Amino acid sequence: MTTPKIVDLPPDRCWELLGQKTVGRLAVSITNHPDIFPVNYRVSGEKIVIKTAEGQKLAAAVLGTSVAFEVDALDDATRTGWSIVVKGTAEEPRRLEDYLSAEDLDIEPWAQGNKSRYIVIVPSRVTGREIPLTE
Repeated sequence: MTTPKIVDLPPDRCWELLGQKTVGRLAVSITNHPDIFPVNYRVSGEKIVIKTAEGQKLAAAVLGTSVAFEVDALDDATRTGWSIVVKGTAEEPRRLEDYLSAEDLDIEPWAQGNKSRYIVIVPSRVTGREIPLTE
């Protein structure tokens, strides 16, 4: 069996793959300790929009200095897959039209609860890697 090479992905391919999924992981720092949360999201332009509830995750994201967001797809049978990491800052929609635009994305949270807040990730860096199928 040939060991596959890891291939770096260009930003446009990263955004294309991010647009294909709806669940990712948000990494934040809470009292100087890292934490990671599974979240439902959508891509809007070149931003990530997450629907969430009030609480520690929201506060840590928008009050912290930076966040990371990761999405991947893996196939155990073929040993292929990809991973995209978005690093940047997070904010809540400030204007009514920004909030309404987030609402129009129809983000469906998997978990129950009052999820009426949004986190918008403004990227400073987007990187992706893929392990393609080898022959």
